[in-house]
Amino acid sequence: MATEIKAQVSVEEEATPGENNLRMRVRLFFEKVSEVTLFTLQFFKEAFTPSFEVKEILKQAYLIGYKTFPLVAITGFIMGLVLTIQSRPTLAEFGAESWLPAMVSVSIIREIGPVITALIFAGKAGSGIGAELASMKVTEQIDAMEVSGINPFKYLIVTRVVAATVMMPILVIASDSIALCGSFLGVNLKGDVSFHLFFIKAMEKLDFTDIIPALIKTVFFGFAVGIIACYKGYNSNKGTEGVGESANSAVVFGSLAIFILDMIAVQLTSLFS
Repeated sequence: MATEIKAQVSVEEEATPGENNLRMRVRLFFEKVSEVTLFTLQFFKEAFTPSFEVKEILKQAYLIGYKTFPLVAITGFIMGLVLTIQSRPTLAEFGAESWLPAMVSVSIIREIGPVITALIFAGKAGSGIGAELASMKVTEQIDAMEVSGINPFKYLIVTRVVAATVMMPILVIASDSIALCGSFLGVNLKGDVSFHLFFIKAMEKLDFTDIIPALIKTVFFGFAVGIIACYKGYNSNKGTEGVGESANSAVVFGSLAIFILDMIAVQLTSLFS
């Protein structure tokens, strides 16, 4: 009997560290969520308070778009080409090959284009923002800005988040357009379709209810990637090791936020459609 009691006590003692670890993880999760929420609220406070760093916003928008566009363009072209090539045999079996341009355009503009472009954006721009701000934090450049009387949050965070929010829809529009060009090439690999006919077929099944919600959610994609990347970089505190960690976590959590926001957007769109 005493042996059984000792065994039960040892089992409870073994389970206690696991429970404590779980509680710590849950507590840490909610602490991080609250920190990101306060960081976001501070962004809105600073964003609508004069003065406005217009030149820095334009500079960051140019840098983000310039660095991300080549990768987005290549990805969009391959996406449209591959989707067309893979879809053709299935549609040909049912004698619906003429539906290929419409199917590809709806798929790309509604879902594939915004999500894939946002993930590329998170990988390229998000990691760059996180690493840049983390390196500035490590080298005490942010502290130097505070000493010199410059508001680092407004100059560094607000400008980058606004630039990311603005550039994301623009990059998605460019990616969708280039993807349709890739689809046009894919259609003509085993056929002869004029661009005018392809364009008409691709657009005839599209509606504003397909285009507008897709563009609206890209605004939230850009904002989420920007705010997460800035939060990770601005709050880096592990020395040079934190630079790589900030860049990595900015991509991971930014991509996760994109999927969560896309799921919410799809549910809302289905309710109002």
